Amino acid sequence: MNWTSRSVERPSGQRTAGLALVLTLGITWLSSSAASGQTIVANPLATSTTAVSARIENDYDGDTKVTIPDPLRDELRYGGVPDSIDEFRQLEDQVQQVARRGARCTVGVKIGPAQGCGVIITQSGLVLTAAHVAMRPGKTAEIMLDDGRTVLATTLGMNRHVDAGLLRIHGGQNNGRPWPCASPGTSDRLRPGMWCVATGHPGGYDTSRGTVTRVGRILAIQSGSLLTDCALIGGDSGGPLFDIEGRLIAIHSRIGNDVADNLHVPVDYYKDSWDRLMAGEAWGSLPGFRPVIGVTGNNSYPDARILDVHDGSPAQDAGIEPGDVITQFGEVSVSNFESLTRAVSNTMPGERVVVWLTRGGTQFKVLLEIGRGEDDD
Repeated sequence: MNWTSRSVERPSGQRTAGLALVLTLGITWLSSSAASGQTIVANPLATSTTAVSARIENDYDGDTKVTIPDPLRDELRYGGVPDSIDEFRQLEDQVQQVARRGARCTVGVKIGPAQGCGVIITQSGLVLTAAHVAMRPGKTAEIMLDDGRTVLATTLGMNRHVDAGLLRIHGGQNNGRPWPCASPGTSDRLRPGMWCVATGHPGGYDTSRGTVTRVGRILAIQSGSLLTDCALIGGDSGGPLFDIEGRLIAIHSRIGNDVADNLHVPVDYYKDSWDRLMAGEAWGSLPGFRPVIGVTGNNSYPDARILDVHDGSPAQDAGIEPGDVITQFGEVSVSNFESLTRAVSNTMPGERVVVWLTRGGTQFKVLLEIGRGEDDD
């Protein structure tokens, strides 16, 4: 799949119509959503289509698809703006329905102290998220559901090149009922200007607030990501992006410096990596998420002896000193500095790891939080 970056032209008329949409519908969306436990925030821009592979589950059809009313179908699918009060009201109803259905399968994901989001995509409980939210395979995660319950899941694989991650909810936690799940779409027919609906938990899961919904447009399609103007902040990462018909098209990835400038992983990248994700593989590295601990060593030494600890580094904060020998990093035995480097590379910034080391013949452990390094040139 070869995608190239494209810019979006915004005619002045389109801007004005978008502003009118916010003024006309914003208060209605916010007030009506309060009763259902979710918050909807309108944004004057837009998105389109959706997809994960049918290989995921043969009978998987999803619960979030909402048919567009005939008078609006062609206009909304391709990023048009309603031009009458009746059409605005139909768009309001369309977004309300997508928001309600999307909220049911949008989940909070907590691994240790870190929080993000995910979306249930199968009735058996598979959850798509961002790789930097899942951190690494085999970790236990708490999944916070829209109804207020918390269940357990395990992280599976992750493609860090595009920030794609997968989890599975443990069985026997839904009284034998299938999980609500997102309707699949495909990201290969997306175009700049198309309307989209983003759900998530900005700032972290909050039972008193519920799922928050934002409306926007696709600004550009880049290699490995979509750029939208949906207003996202920290805590939304890993949540779903739907088209205007409620089909899953992408997963929130990197939050931009501007809350209306954010990157999302197209769902087709999950489909293309599906077998490896299900097998629990982890590969690649994500720009901006290079894990570091801030130590220097020598690969020629017969052990993982620390020669220097950088000032202000995670290692220094954890109490590691020059001369210490690291023998275990998390669940990985360490025999030399090269094996320590590999162990660190398989973590994610923000992850907390128990490190065993020896100092002066005494063995002890420290708790270290992985730091984020600058990207290599």
